[in-house]
Formats: sequence, C-alpha cells, structure tokens
Amino acid sequence: MVCGGFACSKNALCALNVVYMLVGLLLIGVAAWGKGLGLVSSIHIIGGVIAVGVFLLLIAVAGLYMIILGLVFIFQFGISCSCLAINRSKQTDVINASWWVMSNKTRDELERSFDCCGLFNLTTLYQQDYAFCTAICKSRSSTCQMCGEKFLKHSDEALKILGGVGLFFSFTEILGVWLAMRFRNQKDPRANPSAFL
Repeated sequence: MVCGGFACSKNALCALNVVYMLVGLLLIGVAAWGKGLGLVSSIHIIGGVIAVGVFLLLIAVAGLYMIILGLVFIFQFGISCSCLAINRSKQTDVINASWWVMSNKTRDELERSFDCCGLFNLTTLYQQDYAFCTAICKSRSSTCQMCGEKFLKHSDEALKILGGVGLFFSFTEILGVWLAMRFRNQKDPRANPSAFL
C-alpha cells in the first residue's frame, strides 16, 4: 500500500471529513458562545456563522467534495484575499458608512461595549453623538476615546485573522477536491480487477 494509492486516498479523505466536521461544529459552538455571552447582538451575524457551520458539516457528512468544495474555494479565496488587501482608509469608509445606517440602539450598545463615544471627529454630528453617549468613560472623565479608532484597531486585527484562516482553509478545500477526484478514479485492490469505481 503505497502512499497515493487507494488506501491512502481513502484515509486522507476520511481525515479531511473529520477536520471539516470539527470546523463546522466549532463554528456553530463559537456562534452560540458569542450569543450566550452577549458579545454579538446581531442575529444576522450569528445566523450566518451557524449557517456556514451547518453547511460545512453537511459537506463533511455527505462527502460531496468535487463540485461544492470547488465553488466554496472560489468564494472563500476571493473573500480571504479581499480581507487581507483592504487598507485602513477603506476600513474607515466602511465603518463610517455603517455607523450612519445603524439604529440608535445599536450605536448605544456599541458605545457601551467598547467604552467610547461618537465615531470620528470629522463631522458636525460628532457633538450630537457625544452628547447622547451613555458609555461609562463619560462619567469617569471629561473626554472619551472615539469609537472609530477602537473599531479600526479591532477590524484590522479581525480582517487579518479572517483572511489568513480563510486562505489556509481554501487551500485545504482544493486538496479535498483533488483527493476526491483521485479516489474516484482509482481501483479498489480488494474488488474485482476489471471493475472501476
């Protein structure tokens, strides 16, 4: 039994299935943990992470690698590269645009969670945001740090981590497609020698 033969391909696919089952369960568990601790209040984010976890779990259980993992690779590779390539000015633009479409309740939750007031001191609305801020830092001192700076720090770290992890797993998906194609085209040495899989 040479590595690269039927048994090796079968064992590698089984190991990859186990890895994707664990990743799927980890995503579901992390989403539930984040919701339970109140770290993430958006049901859309929690639902998206759980959906990705369930999707990975179904792929691993069903073993539908060649087509589905090929498509997932394309999307995941593109998104991972985008996460790694986005610069600080683009992050600032996205944060600024998101801040003004949020509800007042969401802004208030973010200000209390991050212990900051207002977004950036670039607009005339900053004074209004600061006046209605309910963060703890406002009661401790006369000035609070702006939320935009804290958001940029966290978003930069998160984008690098997400991009790196996504890029790593996108290449394991290509490995899964290759292994599935190889396994599909190999003969089982224990079967009838004239039969193909």
